[in-house]
Amino acid sequence: MPIVAHNELPTFARLREEGMTVLHPDRALHQDIRELHIGLLNMMPDKALAATERQFFRLVGESNPIAQFYVHPFTLPELARGADAAAHIDAYYDSVADVREQGLDALIITGANVVGPELSSQPFWNPLIDVIDWAFDNVTSTLCSCLATHAVMEFRYGQRRTPRPRKTWGVYPHRLVDRAHPLVHDVNTRFDVPHSRWNDVSRAQFDASGLHVLAESDVGVHLATSPDGFRFVFFQGHPEYDTISLLKEYKREVMHFAHGELAEYPPFVDNYFGMRSRAVLREYRGLLTAAMERTDPLPTFPDDLVGRALDNTWRDTAHAVVGNWVGLVYQLTHRDRRRPFMDGVDPGDPLGLR
Repeated sequence: MPIVAHNELPTFARLREEGMTVLHPDRALHQDIRELHIGLLNMMPDKALAATERQFFRLVGESNPIAQFYVHPFTLPELARGADAAAHIDAYYDSVADVREQGLDALIITGANVVGPELSSQPFWNPLIDVIDWAFDNVTSTLCSCLATHAVMEFRYGQRRTPRPRKTWGVYPHRLVDRAHPLVHDVNTRFDVPHSRWNDVSRAQFDASGLHVLAESDVGVHLATSPDGFRFVFFQGHPEYDTISLLKEYKREVMHFAHGELAEYPPFVDNYFGMRSRAVLREYRGLLTAAMERTDPLPTFPDDLVGRALDNTWRDTAHAVVGNWVGLVYQLTHRDRRRPFMDGVDPGDPLGLR
């Protein structure tokens, strides 16, 4: 069943324009189908706030035909916001207190931008710990994306991320490590995932904490779970990314160079641009550097030309994994969202893996 537009969040209208079925709440009330309430703790910076909403709403809404999805975005007030983002949050987001009071069946936590290498010095650190601790006791499963994975690995498992010698930036082939786990049911044994990160939690660190690694690649672990197999699900990559997400990041870095904020021109994103697109982007680099030398206006970045040539090689797998996750949440949750596990289910082994 579709995602339910339970408020006037503009993301719902955007998804309808894309052709996704978004159900009006009045119609949802007349459907004799179970609801699932999923929180989205959106910690992304202002410019990426709405895009991140759409990416995760889209994954959830297209993931599973057996439930009506109510996705509840919220954020942490300790994160600095500009006026427009603050108004958007005030108008359409739940508060942390509201989420706790209403209860959730599942929770997704996004990444965030940080200043400096120490996660524990970030303004969101203690509030995030509070949300994670609450979710551990009150939510059936929490899916952590990228930096959220690094934060949970540090404060709950004592495993600190380490800087990589260069940014892991591109689309990389992965392989399944554990083909029997229900989260990867019907997932190809090899599949692609985008990554965009400077830091890493290694396979050895996951193993040392007793976590289950489900998928990895030459750039590290992508998919893992907590020791019980489901309470926490960890992504180090970004399967939620749109086809053009890495292109937008590349353009942003090019513009940083153009305005003197980067000393070196950014490298191509790994395994992402085809030969023709690379040629177009090399030509643009030449035009840009010439304009900078002459202090002329900057040439227009070839977004449309390059974007039309991009392939998406990760979305089917992302839908499969999130669909499996939602299906398992559906099986394990009470109708009362304040009680995370069904009677008779062992919280230490909810999937019966042991």
